[in-house]
Amino acid sequence: MTLTLPSPASPLKIGTRGSPLALAQAYETRTRLMAAFDLPEDAFEIVVIKTTGDNRAMIDADRPLKEIGNKGLFTKEIEEAMLAGVIDIAVHSSKDMPVEQPAGLVLDVFLPREDVRDAFVSPKFNAIADLPEGAVVGTSSLRRRAQLLNKRSDLQVVEFRGNVQTRLKKLADGVASCTFLAQAGLNRLQMTDVPATPVEVDDMLPAIAQGAIGIERRENDSRAADLLAAIHHQETSQRLAAERALLAGLDGSCETPIAGLATVTGQTLSLRGQVLRPDGSEAIEASRTAPLSDAAELGRDMAQELLQTAGAGFFDWH
Repeated sequence: MTLTLPSPASPLKIGTRGSPLALAQAYETRTRLMAAFDLPEDAFEIVVIKTTGDNRAMIDADRPLKEIGNKGLFTKEIEEAMLAGVIDIAVHSSKDMPVEQPAGLVLDVFLPREDVRDAFVSPKFNAIADLPEGAVVGTSSLRRRAQLLNKRSDLQVVEFRGNVQTRLKKLADGVASCTFLAQAGLNRLQMTDVPATPVEVDDMLPAIAQGAIGIERRENDSRAADLLAAIHHQETSQRLAAERALLAGLDGSCETPIAGLATVTGQTLSLRGQVLRPDGSEAIEASRTAPLSDAAELGRDMAQELLQTAGAGFFDWH
């Protein structure tokens, strides 16, 4: 059966949120598809969809995300549009995606992974160690908050939500001495002028799937599946299979400080995982290796190990 390619008369509709970073990820997906099939730009249509999370985040800018809702807040309308046939595929930051997709949708295509590290961003300081005692740090991430307080219990952490540009403005306004952004996002936005220093993963283990673009489609859409297969990156997929299985096994959500990173060497996959008490008072880590073919099983096994070590009530807020 011949693959029907998108054309200016019948473009492939790519759904995305409207932030500069979300659009950059959608443009990257389009560029890769154009190159894979030698297609013009107008064979694709970028469709911006405003989500509940975007609207509520603007209204409730100073409330923690966990009080507003879960990760699905930023995908619900996009997924509904895909199920209704308004868009053909959706481009997401994989770290923002729930571990289960709605019935009829699959997330099984990933682009080559960008830098996985967090970036320390400050106009005054170069690293966490440089911060004076009691310094104010802005972040909306429970993981980053817990990791920071685990290393520096003297720090004051304040809510710091919004897209990259919003957070940088808050920093410029003096709301905090520093904040953290994903280095991948800065790279994709080509924001080389931002005063950012990458934090090595040994110092701050990243969020599950950080730096990876995921592409969602309808399960029964074989045309989209065939098109996306041309830009799918197998190693990233294998790494995320382990990381997302770890997250699923820990019942991970926006309310749980969890970090994890898988790496591949030859036919071997290594996984590091970390869970923290929300106040940073305790962190538990685990490391495992397995053949690449056992990536998901490795993640599930590590989740059980971490849960057993942590015990009941570990994630409760104090």
